[in-house]
Amino acid sequence: MNVGVVGNPSYRDLKSLLAHLAQVAPRLGCALYTEERIAALWPQPGPPLLDRAARLDCMITLGGDGTLLRGARTLNGAGTPILGVNLGRVGFLTTANSQTLDWALDALVRGAYATESRLALAPSIEDKHGKTRAEPVVLNDAVVHKGGVARVIRLRVAVDGDEVGQYSADGIVVATPTGSTAYSLSAGGPIVVPGVDAIVVTAICPHTLAVRPLVVPSTAQVAVEPIPPWTEDVLVSFDGQIGTTMQHGDRLVVRRAEYPVKLVRLGPEGFFARMRKKLQWGDLTDRERQ
Repeated sequence: MNVGVVGNPSYRDLKSLLAHLAQVAPRLGCALYTEERIAALWPQPGPPLLDRAARLDCMITLGGDGTLLRGARTLNGAGTPILGVNLGRVGFLTTANSQTLDWALDALVRGAYATESRLALAPSIEDKHGKTRAEPVVLNDAVVHKGGVARVIRLRVAVDGDEVGQYSADGIVVATPTGSTAYSLSAGGPIVVPGVDAIVVTAICPHTLAVRPLVVPSTAQVAVEPIPPWTEDVLVSFDGQIGTTMQHGDRLVVRRAEYPVKLVRLGPEGFFARMRKKLQWGDLTDRERQ
């Protein structure tokens, strides 16, 4: 089994976990491949570098949700199952932690796991001449927002070429159901259960009470275009980790990605159980009678 490993070097436990992986992998019949940014943390000689030529059976991400999102972008639609191991606090998308790593690896090798197919987005930037540049596939969201000084901008949103309206806001979040529990939720958007085929459009701090989040079919094409003169220093962020600039006349176009992202799930815990546990959803313990 070929296993890619992506990790967040800011976690102090990472080096010891990599050493443990290097020790147990041969016994489990796993050939490891590492991303370059953590290559120096492995016991030497470390695994070969992860590249497009490596045909992976699974990817392990060691960190938090952000590390899992980066792993998904690294796969870029390959359809390889991702086993998220949480080293942080929330880890809403992950399914194991450092204490259950051996159990998770054993289940992985035996194929004793389920996968969740998560809708992903394929964003692109289209200029005023109709020329398009593709951006990496994202699992959470694509966000148009102002760079530099914090102030509202004016944006035009269209769905399948039909103009929704003009927004005066700090920005627009275009999110998947997976991303509905991230930035979109913080901006007042709804939680969308992962099995729902939909895209969420949420304004960030809209400057009017007449604007509410939209939920559109996953087959829809969502376009976000800055309106002059609010076209200076406009940025697009992808999964909150990487980004690009938008020039005058550019627009963000978001479509459903051709292939979903597959997340490994271990044990019986479902989406709503994770909501209660990770997000303290419906937690009324502070109201219990003493």
